[in-house]
Parts: sequence; C-alpha cells; structure tokens
Amino acid sequence: MDGLVTTFAIVTGAVGAGLPAGVILILGFANVFADGFSMGSSSYLSALSEQPLHEHYIEKDPLNKALVTFSSFVLIGIIPILPFVVSFVKPEFYTFAIATSVITTLIAFACVGAFSGAVLNENKLRNAARNVLIGGLAAAISYGVGFGLAQVFGVY
Repeated sequence: MDGLVTTFAIVTGAVGAGLPAGVILILGFANVFADGFSMGSSSYLSALSEQPLHEHYIEKDPLNKALVTFSSFVLIGIIPILPFVVSFVKPEFYTFAIATSVITTLIAFACVGAFSGAVLNENKLRNAARNVLIGGLAAAISYGVGFGLAQVFGVY
C-alpha cells in the first residue's frame, strides 16, 4: 500500500502542477527506488533488532526480508508511473496516461485491500474500499498542492 500511495501522490502532485511526462518519470522513479530502499533498509534493521527477542524461533534472513520488501515496494510502486513511460515516447498520450494511471492505481489499491482482507480474514470489500478512499484522498491532496503551488510559483 505504501508504495502505491507515495508514488501515486508524487504523480498526482506533478500532474496538478502541469509538469511534463519526463519530469513525472524522474520524480516517480526516484521516489519508487529511494522509498523502496528506505523500506527495505527499515525491514532489515527491524529484523536484526527482533532477532534477540525471538531466540527460540528460526527467523527469516534479515537480508532476504529486506530484498522482498524492496522488490514488493518497487513492483507495486511502478503502477502509477508506467502510463507516463508511454506518454514520454508519445506526448499525445499524456491525457490518456493520467486517466490510465488513476484507474490502474485505484484498481491496485482495491486489490491490495481485498488481498489483505482475505489474509487477515476480514471483510475484503470493506478493506478494498478503505484503501481506495485513503489512496484517493492522498492523491487529491497531492494534486491540490501541486496545482496550488504551480499557481503561486507560476509553473505550468
């Protein structure tokens, strides 16, 4: 969920500011990989610090846990960016890229929510709706900030 929210917020903020596809790709990919590294590092450090507390359990390898976290973050985090790759090559696709990014990301939010509901034995539809709402609100806030700051600073 975190990979989707942060990357989608970067994308929608940049779209709100009227930035071109190339800038969206730079910001999006920089965010996905830096945030993925941060999450993977945190996962690694967390696993290391928990090992002394769980001596009787066979813990997963902290490095493996970090790599899985990083990979998961990047794989899901690129969803909002991918349509802008096409838009970068074909600028006439830009408006369609925005719509495609929003739709595919909202679907991904719903899928992550439904999956977590299934794993946690909770209401899948409620979890999916909650994720869509949270992700959508984060994107709306980011779009508004991007749009507003572009007006203030004269960027469009």
